[in-house]
Amino acid sequence: MTYDAILLTSFGGPEGPEEVMPYLERVTAGRGVPRERLEEVSHHYLALGGVSPINEQNRALLAAMREHFPKRGIDVPIYWGNRNSHPFFADVVKQMYEDGHRNVLAWVTSAYSSYSGCRQYRENLAGALEETGLVGKLNIDKVRHYFDHPGFIAPIADDLADQIRKMRESGLGTSDIKIMFATHSIPTAMGTTSGPESRREEFAKIDAEGGAYAAQHLAAAEVTMNIVELKLGETLPDWSLVYQSRSGSPSVPWLEPDVNDAINDAADAGAKGVIVVPIGFVSDHVEVIWDLDNEAKETADERELKFARVVTSGVAPEFVDGIADLVLERLAGGEKAALSALGPWSDKCAMNCCPNLRRELPVIG
Repeated sequence: MTYDAILLTSFGGPEGPEEVMPYLERVTAGRGVPRERLEEVSHHYLALGGVSPINEQNRALLAAMREHFPKRGIDVPIYWGNRNSHPFFADVVKQMYEDGHRNVLAWVTSAYSSYSGCRQYRENLAGALEETGLVGKLNIDKVRHYFDHPGFIAPIADDLADQIRKMRESGLGTSDIKIMFATHSIPTAMGTTSGPESRREEFAKIDAEGGAYAAQHLAAAEVTMNIVELKLGETLPDWSLVYQSRSGSPSVPWLEPDVNDAINDAADAGAKGVIVVPIGFVSDHVEVIWDLDNEAKETADERELKFARVVTSGVAPEFVDGIADLVLERLAGGEKAALSALGPWSDKCAMNCCPNLRRELPVIG
């Protein structure tokens, strides 16, 4: 396949106080999230002026991609579209078609397998094609998962090593420090069914409830720790995978432990410092700034633990170059890079991969 445009595909967020509740209603439509939970989350956005940082971060990433990609021989236009806010997928799909594009490669700001992090984007893009009458006229394919790509991992590992050094310089021993890799929690049923059905027994042996979603996060954390140990020249204490930002119905089981519970447990076990690594996110949006930099830090402060939060990949040069690698895999048959035994992930999602447990819709490839 020859692609003639790239679509930076993302979640979206409000850009003013008046957009907060309509945005949250779009995000949670059909999920049974209590109104009081939406109102609680709305205050997180309003505390930031009613503006999610994700859109500005995507503008910066778009600019970085447009500047760097031609240096890698990628000379096609790059567009940007969101699931839940302007620019909406349907508007961008229509614009791409009007600009003469027919085969588009979508790169998504989600590195992992799950319904909400992968298949739902495919459904959304398929819906946009249907809404605009472009089914069969415009093709959109999606870049593979990149949870263990060197470009994604490198900025995280570099900063984690720096944060460990800083904590030790503050007087803590390595064994005093608890390292927690944090990601967005999802319903247990979504975790169990994440990834291709043919590999679910394999994933269940790694994490019984988290499926491919948890297995990929654990793999990303493990390769990050391996890199950090090489940088520091020593074996580090045990680390753990924790979850955050639960938003669903209280009656529905979600993946645990919650990061705040994990911090309290670490304090009970005698830890003196905690370093949180937002391995599940590519940029510092609200779930990172509010749930980690505010709430998790507050929990650590209450337990008199030193607290540090590692950077996300953001617009780090290694990450932007890694995105170029992923694009070149599809544009020019470039070599596939992966640091874990789980990867490199397949270019195509299986038909039964990460099912929509509420309903089934047509999806793009």
